[in-house]
Amino acid sequence: MSYACAMVPDDVRLPRLTPDAMTPAQRVLYGDIAEGPRAAGPQHFALTSPDGSLTGPFNALLLVPALGQAVQALGAAVRYETSLSARERELAILVVAAHWDSTFERDAHEAVGQAAGLTDDEVAAVRSGGIPELDDARERACARLAHAMARGDVDDELWASAARVVPVTVVFELSTLVGYYAMLALQLRVFRV
Repeated sequence: MSYACAMVPDDVRLPRLTPDAMTPAQRVLYGDIAEGPRAAGPQHFALTSPDGSLTGPFNALLLVPALGQAVQALGAAVRYETSLSARERELAILVVAAHWDSTFERDAHEAVGQAAGLTDDEVAAVRSGGIPELDDARERACARLAHAMARGDVDDELWASAARVVPVTVVFELSTLVGYYAMLALQLRVFRV
């Protein structure tokens, strides 16, 4: 099975795929990303470039449409189908962006986070690798859990503390979100996006 993909110059790791150069499978995936839930509502970062190519991590998903479709579906689910509040979700994404030093994730989701109500001080605290002072117990627990998850594990003390305010279903949602954004951060780094 082959997909449309230009030869990559030595100084570029990933070609920018424009809609006119895509296979039918790539076009379907492109539509699901560019016209799906990410495109609905206020736009805090551009999904496409002026030439129509996808921005950030989304262009790489087109390389292998079957796998890209699964990845984009997971991304849509962790963004739009969990019980995490918008603030909890954006705090977790920004924790991952800070841990991986992912410029695209940080720039895109600081804007989304501020639209969700994160303050400049909260964003700055996460950007510097810390956990902001949060009054809401569940937000605080989610931020601490995401911080630990991004580093690889949740110790027993944090688990016991968080379990008092965060249901196990939310821990599952949060660990899936952290894993998804860590995967994107890795792909962004590998492809030098």
